[in-house]
Amino acid sequence: MASPKKHIVFDVVGTCVSFDAFFDSIEQAIGPRLLAHNVTSKFFGFAWMQTAELEHTMLRMSQREKPYAEMFKALFYRVLYMAGIDNPRSFATDEERDMCHAGYSRLELRPDCKEMIEKLRDNGFTVWCLTTGDAQRVGGYFKRAGFDMPAENLVSCHDFLKHGAPDSYPLEFFKPSMSSYKHMLEKFAPTDQKWFAAAHMWDVSAAVKAGFRGAYCSIYEKESCIEVYDTKMDAMADSLSKMADKIIAVSSHT
Repeated sequence: MASPKKHIVFDVVGTCVSFDAFFDSIEQAIGPRLLAHNVTSKFFGFAWMQTAELEHTMLRMSQREKPYAEMFKALFYRVLYMAGIDNPRSFATDEERDMCHAGYSRLELRPDCKEMIEKLRDNGFTVWCLTTGDAQRVGGYFKRAGFDMPAENLVSCHDFLKHGAPDSYPLEFFKPSMSSYKHMLEKFAPTDQKWFAAAHMWDVSAAVKAGFRGAYCSIYEKESCIEVYDTKMDAMADSLSKMADKIIAVSSHT
């Protein structure tokens, strides 16, 4: 009988990959002008991303699918207005908007991401990634960093949608739906150790609810706000490398 294996599934964008390149592009294009309105480039970028994710989800819920990048660009001036800039189209140009948006396609792995994955692999873990985006695009983050992430271990929620029932609702297959995590769990044997790690508490807490062991890194959100997520993490740390150390320690006593 085969021995139980150890698997860990990572969220990618925000966890393995930072948003620094996106924030930097905003700073270069319109940063000083934003600061004159008491708005930092990081805060504007965060608000812009959150708004795009919300509106993209709203469209999906009403069965209207739009590419995320298209939604992202369309909301630029609205978010400027919500940031307190009364005349956003006089404040910035379409060219500057495109300069800001281009930074999102230049995201890079966090500095200790490679170290984290190597530690886990050296301690018997098979590393996976689960994304709501395109697996090929997500794989590009690892390729540009010169780091090996097998294509078969890069899983997109869109793959689950393809195999869903004909009358199924698309949102049932995207994180943080239980179905998305359960489809991932089905790849592993019942006796295997199955971990999910993320820097988004909404993501990893949902994975724990679905049946994963949870590991959370506060490198992105700083404050876990775990009290509102009704869950318990098996490992928590403020860096990816430290999180790997804690996962390895806990798994070795299981």
